[in-house]
Amino acid sequence: MTSLIDFIIRQQDLILSRLAEHSAMVLTALSISIVVGVTIGYLITYNKHVAKVVIYMCGMIMTIPSLALFVFFIPIFGLGPRPAIAGLVLYTLLPIVRNVYVGITNIDPAIIMAARGMGMTELAITFKIKIPLALPVAFAGIRTAVVMGIGLGAIAAFIAAGGLGVFIFQGINRGNTNMILVGALFTTILAVIVDRVMQFIQRQTEKMVR
Repeated sequence: MTSLIDFIIRQQDLILSRLAEHSAMVLTALSISIVVGVTIGYLITYNKHVAKVVIYMCGMIMTIPSLALFVFFIPIFGLGPRPAIAGLVLYTLLPIVRNVYVGITNIDPAIIMAARGMGMTELAITFKIKIPLALPVAFAGIRTAVVMGIGLGAIAAFIAAGGLGVFIFQGINRGNTNMILVGALFTTILAVIVDRVMQFIQRQTEKMVR
């Protein structure tokens, strides 16, 4: 334990640098994933057959080993963070798409029919009814995707994408337990902190739309 603390103190600048790399990579990927996932999840609510196919395809992507998915994009983007970002976007789509779809389709149809009967447009129904009512379920999917992305981002070090996974990768090669522990520990800490922040944002957002 003492040696681990000493290692963290000695390497604090490098740890902060890798933490920043990791955060930037995951933030970029998840920003894209959230926009794409929410859009797809909303659009497939209009066709159940298409929804089944899309959700199934997103599920199939998650069965691919994450490292293999990252490597798949190397011929397109080369080594570095770009293939990692592409892989993370695909890998984190399922919980977002599925939860947005479930959140919207579980809204009582009578509420939607009543809104249309009052003359509300589809756009107004989307922003005033569908989004507020589906928000808790949809946000839960986004939280899941974020935590997944932070964890999977550590594996991206194997394709020279940087981040906290570099400590794990180098630690395994050098037989350095402290490096492995630092990579795993700070990845976990980052995931927990971000999840708690998103939990707070979720609660505040739900209060605002009630």
